[in-house]
Amino acid sequence: MQTGAMMMLVLFLSIVLLIFLILKFKIHPFISLVLAGIFIGLATGMPLMNIVDSIENGVGGTLGSLAVVIGFGTILGKMLEISGGAERLARTMLNALGEKRAPWVMSLIGIIAGIPVFFEVGFVLLFPIVFIVARQAQMSLLRIGIPLAISLMVVHAMVPPHPAAFAITEMLGADVGKVILYSLLIGTPTAIIAGPIYAKFISRGTRTEVFHDLEVKAPRPDEELPKFGITLFTILLPLFVMVGKTVGDLYLLEGSLAYDVVRFLGNPIIALLISVFVAYYTLGLSRGLTMKEVLAHTEDGFKSIASILLIIAGGGAYNAFLVDSGLGTELSTIMQSLNMNPIILAWLIGTILHLAIGSVTVAMISAAGIIGPLLVVYPTLSPEIAVLAIGAGAIGWCHVNDSAFWLVKEYLGLSLTDAFKSFTAATVIASVVALGGVLVLAQFI
Repeated sequence: MQTGAMMMLVLFLSIVLLIFLILKFKIHPFISLVLAGIFIGLATGMPLMNIVDSIENGVGGTLGSLAVVIGFGTILGKMLEISGGAERLARTMLNALGEKRAPWVMSLIGIIAGIPVFFEVGFVLLFPIVFIVARQAQMSLLRIGIPLAISLMVVHAMVPPHPAAFAITEMLGADVGKVILYSLLIGTPTAIIAGPIYAKFISRGTRTEVFHDLEVKAPRPDEELPKFGITLFTILLPLFVMVGKTVGDLYLLEGSLAYDVVRFLGNPIIALLISVFVAYYTLGLSRGLTMKEVLAHTEDGFKSIASILLIIAGGGAYNAFLVDSGLGTELSTIMQSLNMNPIILAWLIGTILHLAIGSVTVAMISAAGIIGPLLVVYPTLSPEIAVLAIGAGAIGWCHVNDSAFWLVKEYLGLSLTDAFKSFTAATVIASVVALGGVLVLAQFI
């Protein structure tokens, strides 16, 4: 067997091992990723001490700035949650646009409110609004809930500072400001097509009911919620600052004081640090919370990110083995000889891994490790496009091995068949639409 074929067999077996460890033996993805990496090291004949070095360098190199960014992003999301900011956004926009446009409003709310919060948090946080609006507008829960779920999933997979999106942005050396701009440009129509448009089609003849044993929080009194404008400003502030750095790179003179200040402020760490203190005031202190209470909420938020940080660390180790073993270089050579569109390849790998593993984060981190070496042999493929292609792929095929599937199914009161026809199908549609958007965008950048 030729060396190239043998290396590809090792890569294939490492992915099979990863899936087997997670699904069959229920081993945590962090441990599974490290074990899959060690398998690559042993199978390719790496010296034993080099295997240890790959784990240490991969974990350390990946978590360097990511841990700080994810930590700050978690605080921002927690402040939005405890302040009722997400409810304020939903109520104001529904009042302004009307309940008959509720599916479109919930799609937009999912895009905005989903920026600082994880999928599960955002869906549970906003579900009381979905329930009330569906009843008042005499629409099915599915008609209102699917647009929200799809928007949250699109943002989760494509828009930094979400952990997976930001992690692969760093891994592939992409500009975070450009990724934010491009992902929102592609993600918004994607969420609309797979959300309110598809939900209107699929809701005909689909029966939903509310499972009363689910805990649904009662909506807060209006006077207890923060103002709409300050809430929106707080959520979008880190994006504005990070995108400002990208704009400054284009129009400011390199080496000037203004250039250095904009680059400093636009660094994701500094941008999110500033946003955290703004959120502490606008969504906390100004609403009567003490710093002791803010500290307690901050510590509570940190409890939710340990697993995500470890998964990203494991992905870094797996990626290091691909590079250090020479497998990534061999993969690049083979892919180049196949003359396959690298954007479609990145999308396909992200899709297959999410379908098999059931975790958007694990799928994206693993896909970035495989795709990273291709950036060298495809100089026309920008890192930003590669990030978007992987994220677009990871949106699709959310089914029974993904906790998001069960959350949506239970809260919307869907049968298993209807959950497949609605939410799973909607994620596939979103993935394909997003791929089309990435392919079009690649022609202009």
